[in-house]
Amino acid sequence: MHIDSGDTAWVLGSAALVLFMTPGLALFYGGMVRSKNVLAMMVANFATIAAVSIIWALLAYSIAFGPDAGHGLLGGLHFGGLANANDPVPGYDLSVPPLAFAAFQMMFAVITAALLTGTAAERTKFGGFLAFAVLWTVVVYAPIAHWVFSPSGWLAQRGVLDYAGGNVVEINSGASALALAFVIGRRHGWPREAVAPHSLPLTVMGAGILWFGWFGFNAGSALASDGLASQALIGTQLAACGGLLAWCGVEKFRTGQPTTLGAASGAVAGLVAITPAAGYVNSMAAIFIGLVGGVVGAYAVTVKFKAGYDDSLDVVGVHGACGLAGTLLVGVFASRTVNPGLRFTGLVDGGGAHLLGVQSLAIVCSIGWAFGMTWIVATVVQRTIGLRVSEDVEYEGLDTALHAESAYDFGNVRAGRLGG
Repeated sequence: MHIDSGDTAWVLGSAALVLFMTPGLALFYGGMVRSKNVLAMMVANFATIAAVSIIWALLAYSIAFGPDAGHGLLGGLHFGGLANANDPVPGYDLSVPPLAFAAFQMMFAVITAALLTGTAAERTKFGGFLAFAVLWTVVVYAPIAHWVFSPSGWLAQRGVLDYAGGNVVEINSGASALALAFVIGRRHGWPREAVAPHSLPLTVMGAGILWFGWFGFNAGSALASDGLASQALIGTQLAACGGLLAWCGVEKFRTGQPTTLGAASGAVAGLVAITPAAGYVNSMAAIFIGLVGGVVGAYAVTVKFKAGYDDSLDVVGVHGACGLAGTLLVGVFASRTVNPGLRFTGLVDGGGAHLLGVQSLAIVCSIGWAFGMTWIVATVVQRTIGLRVSEDVEYEGLDTALHAESAYDFGNVRAGRLGG
């Protein structure tokens, strides 16, 4: 195994970028909740970093990337507790230390679990959610990561293409969010009472941090500082721009008024859609995928009102639906011109429908596992230590009731005097 210092620096830097996405997510989500719940949202995201990082080191990394324990379903315990962490990662020809790879993948697990705070917003216990996140990382995230990301995984063996987490992160979080929403139930008063974002500037700032960190997410997945990383980076940028403009266009068409929240959400939708495709498609395809992501996301976030599930901050609509769209479009646009090492290519590259079929199989299996197992994990937590707060706590607000803090000290605001 040859270790390249440039590649190592790029992967370590990308790991830091992906970690930075979770504080960005805290701001993005924090601005969208009511002011009485903003600190609870932020501390849930920060604590998820800690809880998921530790369980990743203890167990989940080995389940995801350890030597296959049979039939491509789970990795063994060879890397448990980060033992043997400098041994080669099965199936990978790395030019970076294996421990750098483990750290990079750790940040993927962190941000995926943190996404679910958006579904659970404004009505979940702090400790209950952390217990859920730990169990979910082991039971839901790590097995899907093994199926798709590990070369010995059963879906990887069938040729599925998921450059940076269309299945493992996006579809997984979307399906899991739907199950979690059903288990914890609706917020009191929803959808009868409107729940407006309390601080769109926070949300826009968070979206900007997510956009910035996504370059590490996608371009870092090349695991080398090379031309493929460059293509993934520019494709990520173009898709985000396409998603932003498309979402605003849908809003203009439907209501006559593009919104700030729509622009921020559209950028994220484009980023989600390009995630599975970034290292497989050219720049023009990336723009198209971003545009599709923006349109799909703008319409998908309205489904919850008709279906009756309270996905508070639209994890299902943005991450699930846009991740699904991007994963399918890999089967259309994946090209050996961009990535010469591809086993199968998309329709545009003359590869026929085979890859599209493989991508569809991965989507169905990821949704089925994520939804079913999340339902079980959330139900177990709810019936033991509890996942949802009481009605009184929900009305008071989680900030003061659970954390004895308030984000805004309105009591010290005093009226000014003209000419004072």
